Amino acid sequence: MSRVFFARGVRGEIVRRLQRQLGFAAKDVDGVFGDATVAAVRTFQLGQKLGATGEVDADTWQALMKAPMPVVRDRALGLTGTFEGHDFTLAQGNFDGAGITWGIIGFNLKSGSLARVLLDIQASRPDLLRQAFGAKTDQLLQLLAKPVSQQIAFADTISLGSDKARLAEPWRSAFSAFGNLPEVQAAQLALADSAYFQPALKTASDLGLKTELGLALAFDIHVQNGGIKAAARTQIQEQLAKHPIGSERDLRVIIANAVADKSAAAFREDVRSRKLTLATGAGVVHKATFVVRNWGLDDLPA
Repeated sequence: MSRVFFARGVRGEIVRRLQRQLGFAAKDVDGVFGDATVAAVRTFQLGQKLGATGEVDADTWQALMKAPMPVVRDRALGLTGTFEGHDFTLAQGNFDGAGITWGIIGFNLKSGSLARVLLDIQASRPDLLRQAFGAKTDQLLQLLAKPVSQQIAFADTISLGSDKARLAEPWRSAFSAFGNLPEVQAAQLALADSAYFQPALKTASDLGLKTELGLALAFDIHVQNGGIKAAARTQIQEQLAKHPIGSERDLRVIIANAVADKSAAAFREDVRSRKLTLATGAGVVHKATFVVRNWGLDDLPA
């Protein structure tokens, strides 16, 4: 059996693709690589005379999907999207001061990323926005033309609960319907690549990160932290001067801790858990255990 790429515990769009190809009923396509998916993969492998492990290696992927293995970007996106708690459809309210947060990596009003993806789609396919938002379309477009502070203030008025996490209807359902459209999902992936993964490639190169885990770490830094801040870079250089490293893993741990140390105090330990999970290959994030090799990311050349 060749290297395992996807196994128990993985969640997200790649798993949904596997489940559809395995013949899952639409109601059972949940994007969770659990017992049912393990059993279905094992049954498929037996039928193909492959090692019946219930895990997806390169041979199983090719036999089942008849397509190339997802590239490192897509594997990293699956993990970071799970850390973010989002998929293509979920929209949340002003729980963190960022206004509305929506989509595969949490595009939001505060950063301007939500406006960018919505307006990009509106420019090329204006029918899609109206298809999902209906009578609210003009109000949404008018909102996106206002200063960010006013956008966030409006988002606060449609955010429910003491934690402001749940978005009021019809906005929640409209964003969900919008995110379900294939063209909109493609636009989300394009922006995730251009605005986050491509800058992450440069960051990885600058820092000497050459493995799948290194690229995934750099990508998560750009998504959650907007890149490596000057103070974190200074700490990294200071730590490298004090502690000669023996492997890229050592470097990743130094980078992970520096990024966390220079994050806002309220989010520091959440940042640290995410970054160390990627740096070391396993960890606990939001009370869930992640074994990163099961997401197709390992300490191997990218």
